[in-house]
This record gives sequence, C-alpha cells and structure tokens, in this order.
Amino acid sequence: MLSIDPAQIATKDLHQYILGAVAPRPIAFASTLSTDGVPNLAPYSFFNAFSSNPPLLIFSSNRRVANNTTKDTLKNVEDTGEVVINVVSYNISRQMALTSIEYGPEVDEFKKAGFTAIPSERIKPFRVAESPVQMECVVEKIMPLGEDGGAGNLIFCRIVLMHIAEEILTPTGRIDPHKIDLMGRMGRFYYARASGDAVVEIVQEVTSIGIGFDGLPDSIRHSAVLTGNDLGQLASLTALPSPADALGLLGNDPLLVKARAEGQMHQYIKSLLDQHEVARAAAVAVLAAQ
Repeated sequence: MLSIDPAQIATKDLHQYILGAVAPRPIAFASTLSTDGVPNLAPYSFFNAFSSNPPLLIFSSNRRVANNTTKDTLKNVEDTGEVVINVVSYNISRQMALTSIEYGPEVDEFKKAGFTAIPSERIKPFRVAESPVQMECVVEKIMPLGEDGGAGNLIFCRIVLMHIAEEILTPTGRIDPHKIDLMGRMGRFYYARASGDAVVEIVQEVTSIGIGFDGLPDSIRHSAVLTGNDLGQLASLTALPSPADALGLLGNDPLLVKARAEGQMHQYIKSLLDQHEVARAAAVAVLAAQ
C-alpha cells in the first residue's frame, strides 16, 4: 500500500488524498448575509450532522491552500452569527457548482447561479427556494483549527427552523432518498448521486446479539465463494439452526439436492443471500458445513 506521512507531503496533495478517501461527503449549501446586506452562497463538503438534541450541524470553512485567505462565508457568520444550510439535490448541482467560483464579497451568488432567494422566518439570511430542505441556523461557536493554508474553521450551527418540501416525503412522512435525490462530493471534480441503484438498504438489528463471523463454521467463514458482505448477513443472525431444524426448514428443496450433488452448496448459499433469504441460506450453510 502507498503510505503517506502528512508531515512529508505538500498540503495541496494531502488535501486531495483526504477528499478522495473520505467520500462521498454531504454538501452544506451555506447562505449568509454580510453586514452590508449582500447575500452570499457557497458549498462546503466538510460537513455533517452531529447531534439531534440539540440539533447541531457543523461545517468547516477552510483557509485557502494557495494563498491562506479565508472565504466570505466565514466573515459573514463571524459578523452575524446566522446561516441557512440548504441541501443540494441533483437538479440544482450545476447551479451549486457555479457558486464555488471565488466571486468578490460584493457579488450576490443567488443571482449569479440563478437561484431564488426567499426570506427565512427566524434569521436574516435567505433560503434557496430550489433546495428541497432548508435549515435556518444560529451559529453557536466557531473553532479555528490552525493558521496555515488548508486549516479548517469549524462552524457549529444550531437548527432553529427546518423547512422540508412535501413532495420528497413518503406516505408516512419520512424523507424518501430517491425523491430528495441528494448529491455528495468526492475527490477533485467527482460527485455521487444518492438515488436509484446507488441507494442500498442495509437492515441491521442492533438490539439483538448476532453470532458474528467467529460463530460461523470454518468452512463457511473461509469460503472462496462467499464475500464479506455475504458472511455479514449470516453473522448478524442470533443463532444458526441445528442440522435437524435446517432440514425441516428446507424440506424437499430440489435446488438443495442439485447443489449438493454438484458440489455447489456455497453458490446456492450466495444465491439465497442475494434474494435476501437469510434464514434459508443459514440452513444450507449448516448442512454444507457437515
């Protein structure tokens, strides 16, 4: 493997390795207002949610690597203590990219990128009408992480009011990942679209104790066919069936008979896991290990 010592590499190169590895990252589309009343919009991918009570978001406005200067967003939140965090869906991603251009502090990025500025209800900065979720925030604190180019300034944002477009909700009132169609930032000019086949559902019961990889039969754990993801499904079970129970569950399964005759038991286990038939796959695994 390539090993990198941060003290032995240029910051600009280390920056790209970090961005390429820690990805995809959500995008905070931050709307602020200068003390002169000029709206500002800028995207930040050093961003995430860190608490629900209090409802806290944190994004980092890093010092520019090239010339060690800071961005307008940082000055605005320092001066006013307010920011709207808008989310970035696919249909506004190219408009969002325009706001990453380093326009001067007198420029209104809402106009440059063709966004509709709508008033917030609790704070002064405008919301992006085209964003499906807009979070009005007050800035709790700003934590500088250094004074050199590339150093971050963590901006702690407490949500005081959240706006969600009703058309992105499921019938039960939750946000549908396919409807919100979010974009994530990766390294350099790469992005990830979090909808469609890119969205994977992993249901893992966390209150029941799974048997773990070490609870699987050796022949299954060291299978040349079953992947780590396959074994993870089996390892999440609270117990494997006994051979008698396995036979009772499978009954007169002709595919089991064929797999056993052809020495394809592990392939059959994998096909069952691909169909989310974990209990049946576990039963076949027990019989395959005999």
